[in-house]
Amino acid sequence: MAEIAKKTKTTAAKPRKAAAKKSAGGVTANPANGNVISMTKEKSVPQDEVARLAHRFWQERGHKDGHHIEDWFRAEQELRGIAS
Repeated sequence: MAEIAKKTKTTAAKPRKAAAKKSAGGVTANPANGNVISMTKEKSVPQDEVARLAHRFWQERGHKDGHHIEDWFRAEQELRGIAS
């Protein structure tokens, strides 16, 4: 009888996902709890300054509600010197 050569199954190792590195700045939403997590390096801005500027934007809009998140991000961008 003829011998049948057994083929050995070679599988390549699956690449592992790199662990996320935590650093200051940037924004990533956590859908599990709705929290916003900082993930990229960006210039840090004091929250009290952001709050004051966002409040000014709200006043300039005539105290209309419903745009507080846009005001907050706009204030952060302006204080960081990022043009939108």
